[in-house]
Amino acid sequence: MKLDSILTSLFPDGHDLENDNGVIFGLATLRSGTKALVIGIVNRTAVGIDEAIRLSGCVLDSIPSGSGPILVLVDSDSQRMSKRDEMLGLNEYLAHLAKSLIYADIHGRPTIGLLYGHSAAGALLATGLATRVLVGLPGADPAVMDLPSMARVTKLSMEALQEKAESTPVFAPGLPNLVRMGAVQVTWNDTTSLADQLEALLDTLPDAHDQRDVLGKERGGRLKAADIAEKVRELALQTR
Repeated sequence: MKLDSILTSLFPDGHDLENDNGVIFGLATLRSGTKALVIGIVNRTAVGIDEAIRLSGCVLDSIPSGSGPILVLVDSDSQRMSKRDEMLGLNEYLAHLAKSLIYADIHGRPTIGLLYGHSAAGALLATGLATRVLVGLPGADPAVMDLPSMARVTKLSMEALQEKAESTPVFAPGLPNLVRMGAVQVTWNDTTSLADQLEALLDTLPDAHDQRDVLGKERGGRLKAADIAEKVRELALQTR
């Protein structure tokens, strides 16, 4: 889906959003009349320190001013892997953005990621995957790490990784695999109003406790994560 059609369908009652070189931010009116903060990375923009700190500021500034949801639109490249960004601590800026979203979520501003285009690696982790729930829209093309990059890191052949990707979602890019792993809570369709689908999600929004590992187990994409996390929790409680 194109950004303009997404915004029109999401916010039929209007919005006041600004797109500044791929960083989008502003307010929008939901069907319920509630004002939502809308931020994000659009037009397949790479997420560098400038984008990350700007979005973090928008999120943190919004916490005292309202209780409406924060919607995070995502159509990015990977993180910006320039020498400048790396030398200035890009990893810390991305972590700060992710923590800002999590902080807002547990302080009364529920966060929802809307993945409608591409995203990968640190850019995806710091935006869509840092929200309480991540929604996939038609045309979304995520990849935590593409197979050529994975081959360089793991030293496995492309053939071996392609074979693993057919049976193990963790190794495979694409929206269906993120759904199976539980990273994407739900996928929407473009044949009905996105505003209606958003209201339905808000009415049934899970609590702030991260359920991605449980979803991954239920959907057959991550069979061990939920059990291991629960075992770690039990051991931690025993040592108190």
